[in-house]
Amino acid sequence: MPQVHIGHADLGKSQIGGRRAQIVHDTQQPRRAGALVHALVHALVHALVHTLSLFIHLTGTLLLKLPQSRTLNWPDEAACAASAAALAAAMRSAFSNPAGLHDAFIELHGPLGAGKTTFVRHLLHALGVQGRVKSPTYAVLEEYEVPAPWGELHRVLKICHFDFYRFDDPQEWEDAGFRDVFANPGLKLAEWPENAEGLLPLPDLRIVIEPDAAERRVVQVTALTALGAALLP
Repeated sequence: MPQVHIGHADLGKSQIGGRRAQIVHDTQQPRRAGALVHALVHALVHALVHTLSLFIHLTGTLLLKLPQSRTLNWPDEAACAASAAALAAAMRSAFSNPAGLHDAFIELHGPLGAGKTTFVRHLLHALGVQGRVKSPTYAVLEEYEVPAPWGELHRVLKICHFDFYRFDDPQEWEDAGFRDVFANPGLKLAEWPENAEGLLPLPDLRIVIEPDAAERRVVQVTALTALGAALLP
């Protein structure tokens, strides 16, 4: 007579339940894989944008006839403030393009009292810096952050204001981490850059401020890169 094994039926149910659990478990894998792919794609896009930015910068520099210069006249501080506001507007336009550089280096030359710090103060306020803008004569570097115009890739624009008037030791360049500062994105402004000659990179803009006999200012603005040409007033 044939025998019926009831335990087999129970075992079958257990196996079916196990398969269902395995199926539920397996449905989580695509979600994790999708999140990983999304993160990788985001990182890849970020790297491509950075590479494209450098390519545009270098190609533009080769195609443009550089240097390019403009001469400005500042009869009073209001004219200085207007030039600073115009430069800030040009920066927002250049930096708001996701494929554009989120970086710039500007040198400021001129004798003591020429108005270098005054111009920087007006520029930083025009870019959105709130409160007092201190002269970095003793600290060498003052840092600021303002909301950036380009959105997702970078949340803020970092601004580094240098004053190399008292700078006389090249070892301080390394010890203070200034090499790393210039290697990172952001706006760099340097007064008395001649005191750090040989350490600084090529500036995008060189601004030379000269007082005349009537205490007005004659200002020579020179673009040395493609980005600098885009920022010329």
